[in-house]
Amino acid sequence: MHLNPYGADAVLLAVNLVTRPATTPDELAERCEESGVESRLVRDRHVTAADLAAVRTALDEWLQVVDARDEQSRVDLVNAMLAKYTEHPRLTNHAGDGWHMHYRPDDVPVGRLVATLISTGTALHLAGRGITRLGRCATEGCDNVYADLSRTGRQRYCSPACANRDAVRRHRARAS
Repeated sequence: MHLNPYGADAVLLAVNLVTRPATTPDELAERCEESGVESRLVRDRHVTAADLAAVRTALDEWLQVVDARDEQSRVDLVNAMLAKYTEHPRLTNHAGDGWHMHYRPDDVPVGRLVATLISTGTALHLAGRGITRLGRCATEGCDNVYADLSRTGRQRYCSPACANRDAVRRHRARAS
């Protein structure tokens, strides 16, 4: 069985790369491999400065999706990314490890590969979990993004540390 690389892992890769931007092509390759998203494909290719720039552009577009003011704007922005980075879905067994879906040709530069994964993964994440399941941390002074993978769909913080910090702040405000 081949798992879908376009799901939560791709959205978490976007969160990871936005929160801690890759500064070199080698670092981008390492972060993609760490995420497990199409890591073999990244490892087999030489990641270039052009790939790093392409990923930064896609992440800037992705942040617009995160910061969209309403559902329709968010949908329009995701659809624009899908139109730019993806192609018709097709079945492939390019690596001999099982049939699976691709939304891109087999031979694309790493930058386009990552942009396709992020845009498709985001669309599937929002359609499957809920259109509001991306956001910015609610802790004052923290601007980090999160992808809500919780069962309840009520995530408001980028990390448990920020959630705890905000709870302490609220507790102290009530006590004073």
